[in-house]
Amino acid sequence: MAEQAQYEELARQLSAIGAVKRDMGRILPPDCPGGSAAVLTLLGRYGEMRMSRLAELLSVDMSVTSRHVAHVADRGWIERSPDPADKRSRILRLTDAGQEQLDELSLRTSQLLADRLSHWSDDEVGLLIELMGRLRESFGDCRSTQRTPAHPAPYATDVSELTTRTPA
Repeated sequence: MAEQAQYEELARQLSAIGAVKRDMGRILPPDCPGGSAAVLTLLGRYGEMRMSRLAELLSVDMSVTSRHVAHVADRGWIERSPDPADKRSRILRLTDAGQEQLDELSLRTSQLLADRLSHWSDDEVGLLIELMGRLRESFGDCRSTQRTPAHPAPYATDVSELTTRTPA
């Protein structure tokens, strides 16, 4: 098991990831902010879904999800159609224009990462992917029940402060 000092350094490094996320946000087209990109990414990854499922995957409440969905729908990137099983619900799916936008976002992101990590070996990039996946799995589904650490850090007054809301 790692030493306390290693966990403290890990916490500092994870906090610094915000700079990486901000840099990645700067490459988004002006008409496709982060929330819109997240909607497109999740629909591209999981396929059509109800708005409630999207809200769950985004880890935000329905009002925030509705704003993101309205934004991408207004641009023709998704379509909303009645759910055959429940006419009150809507099924969301990518349109061809939405898939094109998602492809553009993917290309921009891949190019940025390739640029920033050009001095990394393939093995190092693979290891980063593996370790980030393991880290995410260790936290489980942060949207459901909060896990209280066995020995909370003395500075943590609220367990919810220890988690972040990022797409799955």
